[in-house]
Amino acid sequence: MLRPRTLEEFIGQAQLKENMKIYIEAARKRQEPLDHCLFYAPPGLGKTTLAHILSREMGVNIRVTSGPILTKLGELAGILTALEPGDILFIDEIHRLNRAIEEAIYPVMEDFTFYIHTGGKTPGIASAQLKLAIPKFTLIGATTRAGLLTGPLRDRFGIIGI
Repeated sequence: MLRPRTLEEFIGQAQLKENMKIYIEAARKRQEPLDHCLFYAPPGLGKTTLAHILSREMGVNIRVTSGPILTKLGELAGILTALEPGDILFIDEIHRLNRAIEEAIYPVMEDFTFYIHTGGKTPGIASAQLKLAIPKFTLIGATTRAGLLTGPLRDRFGIIGI
């Protein structure tokens, strides 16, 4: 069976679908991306499918990655700087992000700013901190283990569901 392509085709989760329709309409009226979303549920309930549906409903691109494979700040920088305004970044298994990546995501989620340290291991004459402006986007995190998310990460999501 093919995956559903719209909220109308998404089976079940009536309350979630109704809420998502409201969030989408509000974002469109504000001419802004959706708020960051966290989807948690057992495997197979449609977290990834829903992220793809939201990209179609909003008319934006989706970039997909996974917590366990996102291990270097340079990889994160490459993904973030390739985003277009309004795009969706979907991180599956977000509870498995390493600490450095998670902490680097905080200012990106809040202020759409990415800080990267260049040079040596400690700040000094041979190092610098770069500040990159990231276009406003929606981060969608998916997890089967919501209890493993840190409080600071969980608190940065405006929409939590499934």
